[in-house]
Amino acid sequence: MPPGSDPLAGLVDQAKRLAAEGVDFLQLREKDLEAKELIGVARRIITAAREGARATGPVLRVLVNGRADVALAAGADGVHLPSGPEQLTVEQVRRVFAGCEAIVSVACHTLAEVERASGEGADLVLFSPVFGKRLTGGEELAGAGLERLAEICRVAGPTAVLALGGVTLENAQACVDAGAKGVAGIRLFR
Repeated sequence: MPPGSDPLAGLVDQAKRLAAEGVDFLQLREKDLEAKELIGVARRIITAAREGARATGPVLRVLVNGRADVALAAGADGVHLPSGPEQLTVEQVRRVFAGCEAIVSVACHTLAEVERASGEGADLVLFSPVFGKRLTGGEELAGAGLERLAEICRVAGPTAVLALGGVTLENAQACVDAGAKGVAGIRLFR
């Protein structure tokens, strides 16, 4: 990389493009950055998202992965909580954002995780993998399928479910037909 170049400029440009395309949420997931750097990048992405938003459409909302402190300091719209016992809870995030509205999404892979997230008052559940997922190293993780997604959506009650994992333009509508409020992805939005 040339001296003085900005390695994260692509993320900022992508946020602006996604906002212009009408995407609802962007999860900032830069695990290798220190808090100060992550706050700076988050602020740049939030600004780019606001600038790129369509005049007639919704504003792209930015969620910071696993870091409520960074999300609050950067002025993000909320937090995405990865799954795992060592992660923050929805209640802990709400306390960090006391007095401020915050969107809280939770990664879920099982029915029990969905029940817990919904019971704790999560705004969104990202259920995965629906159609399967290729892991680092080439291993394939089997998908839960559309029937399981439909069950997850029923159990989640008022909590919106986004389908993740192997979602493509060709199968996205099937996820919505199963009850998901939308889809999430990485490759899908590149």
